[in-house]
Amino acid sequence: MEARLNVFTSPTAGKALKHLTAVGKAISDTGLPTATQELVRIRASQINGCGFCLDMHTKEAVAAGETATRLHLVATWREATVFTEAERAALALTEEGTRIADAAGGVSDDVWAEAAKHYDEEQLVGLITAIALINSFNRLNVIVQQPAGDYQPGQFG
Repeated sequence: MEARLNVFTSPTAGKALKHLTAVGKAISDTGLPTATQELVRIRASQINGCGFCLDMHTKEAVAAGETATRLHLVATWREATVFTEAERAALALTEEGTRIADAAGGVSDDVWAEAAKHYDEEQLVGLITAIALINSFNRLNVIVQQPAGDYQPGQFG
């Protein structure tokens, strides 16, 4: 499989990706746990069918010490016993924030309140920004049909 266009050599894509990557750094500075960030990225990428992002973020999660068991169970987090209550709240918010058009009114008050129980205001900003950012990356990669499988942890710094 070959991508429809090469976003890694396009000057315009390079400028845009530089800014999107800077948003990722801002998210890291909020204190939102790295494991939570990766779980959010993985779950949204599963929902959106983004193989490139799944390849990247599962490998980054492993490099950061995540277990295979937890990674295998992200798609079924409601039934799995390996996630904390805070992670469950983040995953619920991820699902509703990713499937925003599926619910009249967007993210429910119950899902928001549960996330707010576990994360302070800066972490909530990090969480919702992480959800928005991974959805942007998913859409970019799905549209250009970016192939998956060759990502190496740390590849993009």
